[in-house]
Amino acid sequence: MTLEPPTGLRSNLLRTYANYETKDLNDCVKPEAYKKLIFAFSFFHACIQDRRKFGPIGWNIMYKFTNEDYMVCIKQLKSFLDDYDEIPFRVLQFLGADVNYGGRVTDDKDIRLIGSMMKRIINVDTIEVGFKFSESGTYSTMEPSGADEYRRYINDLPFVPEPEAFGLHDNAEITTN
Repeated sequence: MTLEPPTGLRSNLLRTYANYETKDLNDCVKPEAYKKLIFAFSFFHACIQDRRKFGPIGWNIMYKFTNEDYMVCIKQLKSFLDDYDEIPFRVLQFLGADVNYGGRVTDDKDIRLIGSMMKRIINVDTIEVGFKFSESGTYSTMEPSGADEYRRYINDLPFVPEPEAFGLHDNAEITTN
């Protein structure tokens, strides 16, 4: 049996957070950074999956990114936060973009794209409240909270995201109609 990812950025984030309880989000030596970075990885995961709707503007090749790719990133994140004083952002970026997700990316332009997306979403600024994942600021980090608060925040996000949420120009929407 296969489990298809939900369509839409908000739906994808909601499905990811349906699997979390507040105790899961606190299960780390650095719970505040952990919560913010879980949300960032969740946003990254949702973005790279939903970019497929833009056809060749989103990805040159339609990749089948899986929930397991995401879960490996989260397990590594927890391990690094628990074991190191400083957060190794470059290591998280490399493992996420080049190994966990990037292991299935074959096109050289897509390799550059996934790496730049990872660096834009997972970086030292990500742990600041209000860090903007998109130019408009519609998608940003929030105060570290419980699972229910994250689900409420996600429910308030637009049902149909603008292309800028994916790092695309507004005209990219033309390809999806």
